[in-house]
Amino acid sequence: MQLAKSLDEIHARARGAEEIVKTYVIASVGTALIPIPVVDVAALTAVQLKMLHALSRHYDVAFLKDIGKSITASLLGGLFTGSATGPMAASLVKLIPGYGSAVGLVSLSIIGSASTYAIGKVFIQHFESGGTFLDFDPEAVREHFMREFEQGKTLAAELKASASNSQQRRDGSRE
Repeated sequence: MQLAKSLDEIHARARGAEEIVKTYVIASVGTALIPIPVVDVAALTAVQLKMLHALSRHYDVAFLKDIGKSITASLLGGLFTGSATGPMAASLVKLIPGYGSAVGLVSLSIIGSASTYAIGKVFIQHFESGGTFLDFDPEAVREHFMREFEQGKTLAAELKASASNSQQRRDGSRE
């Protein structure tokens, strides 16, 4: 009976963590709507740190903001090695007149939501195994992070398609 209760608790904790990540993935998409380049990236970083804080509270792990920033930068730095790639490039594209805003919005929403998803998934695994911020090794989880980032891009595309379909249904019902 005790084992069943423990398994139920473990599953409930995992579901709660997944919900936290989902909430912050959606919030990260919203940061792409900020029209001011660089401010949108700062907002994305803040969302990701808030997610780490929420996950650390969920797992009863001490949150260390400075280490969280360093870890996030390290994970994302390994993902975006070129000088003209990543969230900052997607943000700066908004400065280009015309299509720049649309391209920047779409690019940053995908990159932001996928990276938030990947960070969340990596930390769920780390915290589930009893880890803390102090013993987190970004290099040791780099491949896992990359796989989760790719999965996050797929999920972002699915969310975008779902939102687009919902909008088309609403528009169609108004006619």
